[in-house]
Amino acid sequence: MIQRTGAKKLRQLASQFRVVSVVGPRQSGKTTLCRSTFFRKKYVSMENPDIASFATHDPNGFLRQFNNGAIIDEAQKAPHLFSYMQQIVDEKNKPGFFILTGSSNFLMQQNISQTLAGRVAYLHLLPCSLKELKTAKLLQQDYIYHIFNGMYPEPLYKKITAEDWYPNYINTYVERDVRQLKNINDLSLFMKFLRLCAGRAGQILNMHSLGNDCGIDTKTVQAWLHILQSSYVVYLLQPYYNNFNKRIIKSPKLYFYDTGVACSLLRIQNAEQLHTHSLKGALLENMMIIDLLKQRLNKGQQDNLFYWRDKTGNELDVLEDEANKLTAIEIKAGATVTNDYQKGLLYFKALAKDTQVKTILYYTGNTSQQRSNGISIKPWTALI
Repeated sequence: MIQRTGAKKLRQLASQFRVVSVVGPRQSGKTTLCRSTFFRKKYVSMENPDIASFATHDPNGFLRQFNNGAIIDEAQKAPHLFSYMQQIVDEKNKPGFFILTGSSNFLMQQNISQTLAGRVAYLHLLPCSLKELKTAKLLQQDYIYHIFNGMYPEPLYKKITAEDWYPNYINTYVERDVRQLKNINDLSLFMKFLRLCAGRAGQILNMHSLGNDCGIDTKTVQAWLHILQSSYVVYLLQPYYNNFNKRIIKSPKLYFYDTGVACSLLRIQNAEQLHTHSLKGALLENMMIIDLLKQRLNKGQQDNLFYWRDKTGNELDVLEDEANKLTAIEIKAGATVTNDYQKGLLYFKALAKDTQVKTILYYTGNTSQQRSNGISIKPWTALI
């Protein structure tokens, strides 16, 4: 089993809140994490028809059978339980009594917020981070390898090839979640939409263009993007709105929570094809931005990542907004640092003036440098 850094935060939350909800994409390791962390707790899954029937027809009796609480897997499938759960956890008044997992962020939060407000804490668990792979001695020096193979734990520790695992993951889980979240009659059209999204990884989202290419209207684009966000397939990186420059781009950038999924949707068949692929740089950027997000979510922190671009083309890949300090980051799929790589960082730093800005350039070379202009040059593996 790959050790997950979120385990520490999970134990902390369970010592403080009566209910803890672990949410994330299917197969990201939620069940394994919860069962290994709370190995004395009874485990039940709402995907078991007999258990789901019991929970549906006698919800109070179902929950009261657990004298020491329980881990309830795929809890979004039984949202009616939450109102009964409220009364029980109030009576017991014990921290970490119920541990819930769910693969749909939208359904979990919508239902829990109505009944368990103030009693529940959330931990978002995404696929493995680069740090977790390093700890498990699975981190390779070749960034192409990790872009193509993705970060889902099962194919990594079971050594299932990406070519076999990801297409089946998309068919089995993504399509099933889509049907659960919204009744989409033409699933083939939705899959075309999903593949078009993969082709736009790392780009500023243009809903009108995306809709035209897919043959759907803008409202449908919005609805389908919401489904992909809710089921942890697509991540939208928001623009930075500070008034450094009023002429800024205000649309988000589109990324995938896992580059293995994106590569499969792009029909990339092996890692070698990525070396000359037009999206190689965008997919590296995608992988590293999501890893920055994982670092925060694993600590139970909020997303503080943004990008910045003005209407004349000056841009930054990532801005980390931490109180009164900004960290400006550029990510380049090149092994040699050029002056052109640094232009966006220097421009933004000059624009920010009195605001404290730390500047970092990640590249695919092997050495770290501290430039006289204040930019820290770091290899991509230094992200962890």
